[in-house]
Amino acid sequence: MVRNWVTCAFSQRTGTLAGMGFLSIVPLLLLAGLSPGAGPAYEARIKKFQAEREAALKAEGGWLSLAGHFWLKPGANPIGSAPGSTVELPAGKAPERLGIVTLRAGAATFEPARGAMVTLDGQPLRTRATLRPDGKGQQPSAIGVGSLKLTFIQRGDRFALRLWDEQNDLRKNFAGTRWFPVNPDWRVEARLEPAATGRVISTETLAGTKESYESAGFLVFTKGGKEYRIEAARSGDRLWLLFRDGTSGKTTYKGARQMYTPLPKDGRLTLDFNEAINLPCAYNPWTVCPLPPPQNRLTVPIEAGELDYRPR
Repeated sequence: MVRNWVTCAFSQRTGTLAGMGFLSIVPLLLLAGLSPGAGPAYEARIKKFQAEREAALKAEGGWLSLAGHFWLKPGANPIGSAPGSTVELPAGKAPERLGIVTLRAGAATFEPARGAMVTLDGQPLRTRATLRPDGKGQQPSAIGVGSLKLTFIQRGDRFALRLWDEQNDLRKNFAGTRWFPVNPDWRVEARLEPAATGRVISTETLAGTKESYESAGFLVFTKGGKEYRIEAARSGDRLWLLFRDGTSGKTTYKGARQMYTPLPKDGRLTLDFNEAINLPCAYNPWTVCPLPPPQNRLTVPIEAGELDYRPR
């Protein structure tokens, strides 16, 4: 199944400068220790990006609200606060028996327990209903009880329910994001080598499931006289980059970082690694994140963008 990975990210790019006026100031910028495009306005734009990134994480429905992840088994999966439930909800926030999700042949239904006050997609539910997984541009079915919400997701050939709670301790105790100092040297020009029609990027997740993404091709850039290549996936009208580098597991999240960039119109674009961000797994153990494919595991340390999370 080919998917687009959705996450909290914002992507704003300034245009590249051209002409003799620009060329004449390049030596001055280099003498000042700055790269073309650096300056107060550029740094302010990156700081704004960082603030928006943190606000999205802390928002209602953000990744910090995720409070559980329950893989479903074929057949009946009881839901409730009763010990031993396949989907065990917090005591005091849900009845002992909320209902049963039945999984058969890749399809799932939910039947509420008698007398349970439960909603499906915001509407009261009294009878059995079919659940809709995420993906294919659609929102997953959401089972609601009190302040809790369960969403139905598919990862590879496996299905799960995610538990969301706006009072989650991870959200209440969030310590904030951390970043490298804004580094304009990691704002680089790249060219896109388009992928062959039908090519996909195949990789695994931290849970051991497999994911595939539609390839847009390789983004090729030069740094320190050496050429680097990252295969990008299509994500709507943007490109999505999932990569490791020489900082991974040291100063940045060990799994991977990611970034988005607009589709190039002429095969060339600017990659700003100051906008590289963590995957949700850096903040929340209940998330299931993809690992970068082998071709996107770089050795060069990209000292720009988001640092690893340090909880309180």
